[in-house]
Amino acid sequence: MAGQPLITVEAALARITGALSPVGSEMVSIAQVHGRVLAAAVTSNRTQPPFAVSAMDGYAVRAGDVAKVPAKLTVIGQAPAGGAFGGTVGPGQAVRIFTGGPLPKGADTIVIQENTQADGNQVTVTQPVAAGRHIRAEGLDFRTGDVMLAAGRRLGARDVALAAAMNVPWLSVRRRPRIALLATGDELVRPGEPIGPHQIVSSNALGLAAMIAACGGEAIDLGIAADDREELRVMALGARGADMLITLGGASVGDHDLVQSVLGEAGLKVDFWKIAMRPGKPLIFGHMNATPMLGLPGNPVSSMVCALLFVRPAIAALLGQVGGGNYTGAAILGSDMPQNDNRQDYVRASLSADGVATPFTVQDSAMLSSLAKAGCLIIRPPFAPAAKAGDEVPVLLLEGD
Repeated sequence: MAGQPLITVEAALARITGALSPVGSEMVSIAQVHGRVLAAAVTSNRTQPPFAVSAMDGYAVRAGDVAKVPAKLTVIGQAPAGGAFGGTVGPGQAVRIFTGGPLPKGADTIVIQENTQADGNQVTVTQPVAAGRHIRAEGLDFRTGDVMLAAGRRLGARDVALAAAMNVPWLSVRRRPRIALLATGDELVRPGEPIGPHQIVSSNALGLAAMIAACGGEAIDLGIAADDREELRVMALGARGADMLITLGGASVGDHDLVQSVLGEAGLKVDFWKIAMRPGKPLIFGHMNATPMLGLPGNPVSSMVCALLFVRPAIAALLGQVGGGNYTGAAILGSDMPQNDNRQDYVRASLSADGVATPFTVQDSAMLSSLAKAGCLIIRPPFAPAAKAGDEVPVLLLEGD
């Protein structure tokens, strides 16, 4: 395994997402579906509007009666929203109507109230109106049986409003993928715990848990495994029943990097190890028995960048979202960059409102502060030539986490 060649980011992503199948579904009340991913398309139970209605406050009239103005008409009733006028509008007649009110029989246009002068049961129309003005036709928005929301869509607030208008009280959504997180290393302690002279605070697991939740998954914190073979093996068993296991640290080739050897004894079959990228080269992907497993590097920035590149798309695949997870775009380079080597670089950079990406001077993989400040990661393909300020460069946008 140590002699395995580096694979590209694109190949790694394809192999990870290609190995995953969507999780099962559950029925959820419309009041609870925001942010969930549809497992089945949503079909309307209602025609909207269910009948022709007025789009404005004014008067429902016959267009022929107001072709020449001023035209004096007799008001014979009203049609409020939620009510209706039961009669028929005849020659020389009008019905006072309000936004959302059903169009009365006989009427074929709406005169807005600003173009009228009311006097008791008489109204004078001061502007001519063509037939069909200010009328929302039956089914203008959608009709019963129309498929309005496709499977695989993450439901936003606008989608929830649409489903409600379609009279759909329950929706079939993917259950939240369960992602088990296992940090490794004697050097790690949780935030707030006593810190030894050679220890650091564990940040990766909490950052990953937040990202998993933002992507629609459920993080299962298995804790921190010490650099002990038996402890690591036992704690990894907690991933049984999860949809994926993610280990943090222990993925490279040091004497204390035990993930591959220990989990191999527990059933781990490695698909690939090591990617031609920076930061984040020592990434493992495989299956521990039936559970997909990602082994992320321990350096904080390497871990989070790998999560952006691979964990987000993996969760999207588990949710049935084809090609989902990453947010890419283009920006204008704010300063010169040198020629790249054989690894694909993801360079932390600020991103201005006018789309200028300026790389930070220091790119050390232990510096979380610069990742938190970054607006994007500039993507530098292998062997990319030197780039000048003003050049267009591809970027991974750091939003939605």
